[in-house]
Amino acid sequence: MPIHFSPEEMQARKDRAAAAITAAGLDGLLMFKQESMYWLTGYDTFGFSMFQCLVMTADGRIALLTRAPDYGTAFYTSDITDVRIWVDVEGMNPAMDLRAMLDDLGLAGSRVGIELDLVQEVRRAKSPQELEYVRRAAELADDAWDEAVRLAGPGVDEAEILAAMQGAVFLGGGDYAGNELIIGSGPGALMVRYTSGRRRLDADDQLTLEWCGVQRRYHAAMMRTILVGTPDPVQVDMHRACEEALLACEDAIRPGTTLGEVFDVHAGVLDGAGFGEHRLNACGYGMGAVYAPVWTDWPMLYTGNPLVFEPNHTFFLHMILLDHRDQKAMTLGHSVVVTEAGCERLSRSDLDLVLA
Repeated sequence: MPIHFSPEEMQARKDRAAAAITAAGLDGLLMFKQESMYWLTGYDTFGFSMFQCLVMTADGRIALLTRAPDYGTAFYTSDITDVRIWVDVEGMNPAMDLRAMLDDLGLAGSRVGIELDLVQEVRRAKSPQELEYVRRAAELADDAWDEAVRLAGPGVDEAEILAAMQGAVFLGGGDYAGNELIIGSGPGALMVRYTSGRRRLDADDQLTLEWCGVQRRYHAAMMRTILVGTPDPVQVDMHRACEEALLACEDAIRPGTTLGEVFDVHAGVLDGAGFGEHRLNACGYGMGAVYAPVWTDWPMLYTGNPLVFEPNHTFFLHMILLDHRDQKAMTLGHSVVVTEAGCERLSRSDLDLVLA
């Protein structure tokens, strides 16, 4: 399987990472995040459930320490040529294998860092090819939403809706998301988390969905609440507030604006509409190529966050109202890309409240 990016782009990423390592005053960097390994080399695996480490030196050399099952995976999915194996045996300590690898790379006694957020920050701004994958992911998310709208109604099993949404992503050439697609009706509509067990929709019901289209591991999330049967007037008002807040956030996003400022716009609209006690303390987060257990990428939109939006950053904006006392939910969200002058909505779907 070829790497999903051109050799020129992959080399440019390595050059940027090496420059960041040098700028940090390091001779090498130990990387444990699967997202960093994928971004830097194309290495694509869920083998991060066990010990593995990618080492990059300041002069650009790369070596991977992993287990035997991922030896072939590394060569099949990435441009890594130096792959080393630690052996499963009672009493093994792969950290000793890592130390030996560092010695072999000439890093003994050198200043070696452990990745915290260095590569994470470098990969925030998406390349044109990355944005192509994000846009395709957004198309797949819209396809999944079309299936949900087609199927939702009284008596329909959540399982049927979930299967059709996930199937739309797969049929479009997409991947599994970093976490389960979220579906919940009745009291489950307030969970905004995947939980085990399905139910059928009642004659009057609420159905909350949060899902991602995924292309080459790049995610584009969406979120909606469908009202089944006779709509509750309060929830209609909740939807109106969510739509106003989402549009206000889109209007506020531009290079130089902080994430905290956009959160405050969201909070101001929902609080002003009388739903302050039902909103959450964050209204979005980064989108990118991520791995389980969640599709959430850094950073998050919450009050006071001083990070600024920059062109080619991608984010999921979610407006969520959860009235736990009266058991009413309403959500609205989709993914955007920051442009030179503002932000661009990636979804083709309108924001109208769906009544099934």
